Amino acid sequence: MELLEKKIEEAKITLVKQGISMGMDYGKYRDLVHHLADTKQTTGLPRSEANIEYTQLNDRRMRRWDKTFKLPEAIGEKVSNISSRLKFLVLTESWCGDAAHSMPIMNKIAEANPNIDFKALLRDENPELMDAFLTNGSRSIPKLVVFDADLNEIIAEWGPRPSIATQMANDYKAMHGTFTPEFKQDLQMWYNKNKGENILNDLVGLLPLE
Repeated sequence: MELLEKKIEEAKITLVKQGISMGMDYGKYRDLVHHLADTKQTTGLPRSEANIEYTQLNDRRMRRWDKTFKLPEAIGEKVSNISSRLKFLVLTESWCGDAAHSMPIMNKIAEANPNIDFKALLRDENPELMDAFLTNGSRSIPKLVVFDADLNEIIAEWGPRPSIATQMANDYKAMHGTFTPEFKQDLQMWYNKNKGENILNDLVGLLPLE
């Protein structure tokens, strides 16, 4: 059993390394989303009118987070002191509302330390990698994988939502069976009201802080 688990982990590491080498940096991903929003397109399948509208909405959301979110000084100092060479690899799509809230915060963390490299890949173009990091059997995004290049190990996974939002979603689904448009709107309101605090605390908790 241990041998099988080791082989599975080695295969995941190989996929992550390949993903890192192919991934877009955050600036390129933002340029892509902005271009898609301007030209009324979307990543992923299906290329529906709804997903095009979500892409446009997410471009505006990410622009707002990029401009307004600041790392608290104490957290920024801790992140800047990380000596390990870390790779952030996130699977996403332009239409994903949860990704639009969390990716700018991932980027702010990466910007605080040159040892942290942040790359993004599109889920539907990378099914083998996505299937190695399912959430409860689902291809839920965003999915962040944190890889330590010094240890040659995957040290953490995160996604698709921060811990409080995950509990909200689980409770709602248990009671109602599916997410309604009203719940999705409530969730977006929660993201705005929380101001990224839950996302930041979750992500910083994954890191090897000294």
